Amino acid sequence: VIIETTVGDVILDLYTEERAKSCYNFLKLCKLKYYNFCRFHCIQENFVAQTGDPTGTGEGGSSVTGLLEDGGGPEYFDMEIVPKIRHTKAGLVSMVNNGFGQHGSQFLFTLAPGLDSLDGEHTVFGEVAEADGFSVLEKLSGAYCDGQGRPFQDILITHTIILEDPYPDPTALSVPSRSPSPPTTSRGDFTIAADEDLNEFRGLNEVEIEARIKSKTTKTNLKLLEVIGDIHSAEELPPENVLFICKLHPRTNSEDLAVIFAKFGNVVSAEIIRDQKTEDSLCYGFVEFDNIDDCSNAYFKMDNVLIDDRRIHVDFCQSLANKARSQRDRGNNFEEDDAMKQEYGLVFDNMELLQQAMRKKAKEARSRNANKFDEGEKIKRRGKKSPARSPSPLHKSRRLHSPDYHRDNRHYSSHKHSHKHHSKSTHHKSKSGHKHRSEK
Repeated sequence: VIIETTVGDVILDLYTEERAKSCYNFLKLCKLKYYNFCRFHCIQENFVAQTGDPTGTGEGGSSVTGLLEDGGGPEYFDMEIVPKIRHTKAGLVSMVNNGFGQHGSQFLFTLAPGLDSLDGEHTVFGEVAEADGFSVLEKLSGAYCDGQGRPFQDILITHTIILEDPYPDPTALSVPSRSPSPPTTSRGDFTIAADEDLNEFRGLNEVEIEARIKSKTTKTNLKLLEVIGDIHSAEELPPENVLFICKLHPRTNSEDLAVIFAKFGNVVSAEIIRDQKTEDSLCYGFVEFDNIDDCSNAYFKMDNVLIDDRRIHVDFCQSLANKARSQRDRGNNFEEDDAMKQEYGLVFDNMELLQQAMRKKAKEARSRNANKFDEGEKIKRRGKKSPARSPSPLHKSRRLHSPDYHRDNRHYSSHKHSHKHHSKSTHHKSKSGHKHRSEK
């Protein structure tokens, strides 16, 4: 039997004497064109490639006896055990067990030798006959599949051709006069069609292929920058009227750049990038022109020019920072607007109302600060300190001996002084050592 697939043709030799029932079932199903446009619904690399189910799910299929016109035959037949044929090499063909020791229409190809786990479960009834068939098996084994072993691009059996059939046809077998037409309706899943050409470089020369690869790489990198938040949109392009200047001298300032580049056209802005903390020059900057032609002229004339004993390098700007900043200044930064709306509790797109809410919040903040200032002034006028948290017991015990505490607590101070005078009068009658200790 010749099995034609979308990845190549395979010629099978069947074990008609050792596996009579399996070979009879397989040949008659091929004669009915039952396998035409069946998917390889499960492929496991270096293991097996399974097909033969018209539904493409791995749960369907029937033996030839279940397809006869009289309709009296069973859909499955018992597996053949004797003689025992083991799965010892790649390229063997076996009928698939339905889980109850029976076979229907599904079969598999072995893609590697020594698959002892299949012995006694599936019935070997043939093998791949020629070397070209093994190249097809290699393609099957290397197919890209999902987690369930289903290829992302469909691999189909397109046709079967019987070279020799030693078994007579049953009387109820209705052989079609022609092969069925390919299905025109979608299978309802997300796999790629078998006839879809995935080679996007077909018909292109080397220069065109290289240009397309660079374009795809650029788009991928831009999308990555958008995902990580470095740019606002992958479709956004850098400005064409801005130059990037580097290798500048640290003492070169923005005014110098504006004067130097002004001879090429109207300079909208010139900026030297500086360190945020030290405000030292980072030796690079940007110059924005009013006209794109002036920018291009300056690019060709100013590269490698000597400025302040430094030969500068000029290139077109690839940064989107200034563009995003200008959009933010014009109120077009939608992310910032959304954050402000969320902060001020607005759920509508109205910049005027948003500004009113901002002014109201700023006024409330100024009012709170003024109230705090007035309270502080009142406390100062009374000569009292601002209220603080209550001291710990240790701090309180120390404050009992401080002069400020006695001044603020007159009752305690007077009591202390009376007790002091009483102790002095008592110690005058005692020894001198006791008197000095009391005064101390």
